[in-house]
Amino acid sequence: MLELFTPIADQARISVPVEHRRPIAVVGAGAIVDVAHLPAYRAHGLTVRGLYDLDRDRARDVAARHGVERVYTSLEELLADEEVAVVDIAVVPTAQSAIARAALAAGKHLLCQKPLAPEQAEAREIVALAERAGRHVAVNQQLRWDEGIAAARAMVRAGWIGTPTAMSFTVDISTDWSDWSWLVRSERLEIMYHSIHYLDAIRSILGDPVRVFAAASRTPGQVAAGETRTMSTLLFENGARALLHVNHENRTGDPRAEFRIDGDGGAIRGTLGLLYDYPHGRPDTLEVNSAVAPTDGWAPYPVTERWIPGAFAGPMAGLLRWIAEGTESPTCGRDNLGTLALVQALYDSIESGEARPL
Repeated sequence: MLELFTPIADQARISVPVEHRRPIAVVGAGAIVDVAHLPAYRAHGLTVRGLYDLDRDRARDVAARHGVERVYTSLEELLADEEVAVVDIAVVPTAQSAIARAALAAGKHLLCQKPLAPEQAEAREIVALAERAGRHVAVNQQLRWDEGIAAARAMVRAGWIGTPTAMSFTVDISTDWSDWSWLVRSERLEIMYHSIHYLDAIRSILGDPVRVFAAASRTPGQVAAGETRTMSTLLFENGARALLHVNHENRTGDPRAEFRIDGDGGAIRGTLGLLYDYPHGRPDTLEVNSAVAPTDGWAPYPVTERWIPGAFAGPMAGLLRWIAEGTESPTCGRDNLGTLALVQALYDSIESGEARPL
């Protein structure tokens, strides 16, 4: 059975050839940089030349823990470093655009966090600025690089489940939003900052939908200002459907974080282990039942990486390949405009109570 999965594993594996590597500087030294960005980059032999954060003591602490030699005293000092080719911006969304503009003006390539910008017009402006400057912008939509999702996508592309007819994410968990004070205050929450991962992963497998519908709500007593429960339906031109049912207010201790892809020749199902006990999590799972490949019922795929930190190397690997070879990154800024358009259409549907076209 392992021989059956070898070509799938080859496609799902993240690699950064030596000739692709470029010095990276990171803006931001928050928890996600500490537990995801820097460990992922180190695992792939990437050089992080330095860090900058408004909290310099925090930056020194994170840099020391990960063997990063330099802590910049200002953003201007970081951008003036001629050795730095790529700037990884890891700050709150409202601060990202100004940093991105400054970095592009300094001639740097960028890895931005999702969402690329809170407003579509602002995101389009960043993409246009990069294209005019001849620089590359990728977005850290890392779920599509998660090993389970990447392997599932490879199976679909290999024809193992025939023509895809449906895809779903069912996530029923308890999320402590207080860890992110800016998120607690955000009027847009679940879709913009969480389901955006699932929406991007769906686009990477099924393409863009033509019509969407969404409903959202809060629960009594919740801390967060924005929506924490959503149901979203995506309709595709070829007849395929996608459904997202997401709840962050599970108060009974029985979490679920599952996805499934159905086709006319089989199905794929898996779990996102990280979400069962975030940020610790458990191993992901992935199974396939195929009438095309000899799986003999449900066959488990041996997932070896986790979403955090493993998938965080993917967007950077795609950006570095783009810089070195000219092959556009799967999570390039222009493609990500499609994910943001999908997010906006879902919010439009919530506000209108009607399905919305894309």
